[in-house]
Amino acid sequence: MDLVNGMLNWVATPGMIASLLLFYPPYYLFKTCYSFLSYLFPEDLAARSSSSLVPPLASARIWPTSMLPREHAWSWFARREWSLRQVADRALEIGAPDVIILSGDVANPDDCNRFVQAHRLITTADASLLDHLVCNAGIASVGAFQDIPDVTNYSSLLDVNFWGAVQSTFAALPHLKRTRGRIVVTASATGWNPVPRMIFYNAANAALINFFETLRTELGSEVGITIVTPGWIESEMSKGKFLKDHGGVEVDQEFRDAQIGLFPVEYAKNCARAMVQAARQGDRYLTVPAWFRTMYLWRVFAPEVVEFCYRLVYMHSQGANQTDVPSKTMAEGGAKQLLYPSSLRSSDVKNE
Repeated sequence: MDLVNGMLNWVATPGMIASLLLFYPPYYLFKTCYSFLSYLFPEDLAARSSSSLVPPLASARIWPTSMLPREHAWSWFARREWSLRQVADRALEIGAPDVIILSGDVANPDDCNRFVQAHRLITTADASLLDHLVCNAGIASVGAFQDIPDVTNYSSLLDVNFWGAVQSTFAALPHLKRTRGRIVVTASATGWNPVPRMIFYNAANAALINFFETLRTELGSEVGITIVTPGWIESEMSKGKFLKDHGGVEVDQEFRDAQIGLFPVEYAKNCARAMVQAARQGDRYLTVPAWFRTMYLWRVFAPEVVEFCYRLVYMHSQGANQTDVPSKTMAEGGAKQLLYPSSLRSSDVKNE
């Protein structure tokens, strides 16, 4: 897996840029130099005044505790309390000074406010300070729009993926402004990459990206914002856990294979490590794996080609099953063994 993504990081980027016969303008050269200096002199998270980190989590995203600074007081927020206790135990094992867990729903504004207040009360350094907010909650959906019986079956996706991040940010923003802290928001590359049969998931991520880009413009340098747009990452989502057209969440690994196709799946630990590094460097954007960024150029300069390729590989014929597509055939023809982490081939996925 690492070899495949490592090769694509070096080969795909210059290859796609050369095929478009374009060169990055001087602005991007300046950004490269600035990023390099930020890499050499990243922010020391341990030196932050309150040493606090707040990641709202959901089942589809992964932020391993081993990637986080040990000097911080950590707060974890998700629906499954037993999962939170496992995370808290691991955090204490590696030296976290304070840990608070709180079960709740990021789609509920009262739960978001309760979480932020609970974090402030437990922080040992200063109960009024908060340094980082990680908006990491999300669920994925599948289903061609023309085959959906009722579009309101997908309303819960917008509640979690978009409004969950908005409400968490609204509750935490006054405290982040006091410390000139940072928000790290996990969206998805589907926010600008029109993958078929994920129409509501794509729309929610596009809204999320635009919201935080606009908020960054409004806040200026008061609060930093890092927008993460991952490709396929090792998680419950890439194990096949989707919101289906009947409005319920199911594990459907056949649909998963049809959606991923020939895309390599990045390890969760690599994504988490890149996110922490991006936050330390003050990056505005992060895409994981890095080669995925070149697809954005195709989306901008040759959208018809992108749409044609997706229709050719992902779309089913009229009246056929939605999983009877070339992408699934490719995955089952050997791509899974080469491109999927071993954890994705397990059927052990939390269904609640």
